[in-house]
Amino acid sequence: MPLKRWKNISREIIKRNDYWEYRLDKYKIDNSFEGEYHYVHTNGSTMIVPLLNDGSFLLVNQYRYLNEKTSVEFPCGSVQKNLSAEENAIKELREEAGVNAKSLIKLGEFNPYNGVTDEICEVFLARDLFPSPLPKDSTEDFEILQLTPEKIDAFI
Repeated sequence: MPLKRWKNISREIIKRNDYWEYRLDKYKIDNSFEGEYHYVHTNGSTMIVPLLNDGSFLLVNQYRYLNEKTSVEFPCGSVQKNLSAEENAIKELREEAGVNAKSLIKLGEFNPYNGVTDEICEVFLARDLFPSPLPKDSTEDFEILQLTPEKIDAFI
């Protein structure tokens, strides 16, 4: 038996900024149920896995406002308008880790929170790294970590 599909009736943008839109959709299921769905629409995001020649990885530790905690993560960020995913990945790598890559390979993509956002995060492996920092956003502060796979496993 096929899964029930939702039919969009209307879409309203409640709030918008440079990174996302807060939307309200009205929908129907099988012409018998109508409802409202609130969600965040984005241009997507990119996550970069920077691999060093010795087999270790560069990660960043940063403060995350919503959880009021620091978070160790791979460089990642929202795709800016007028940038491709690859261009955005390089920008984020340079801003957050201070390096660029001679080799950038797309590994795949995922939806970070499919009940709340339609965002698709494209994941890239970055190799042959070299120093190439960009100025950081004034709201971001990073501690760059070089971790072996074993240390990453220990963090998890």
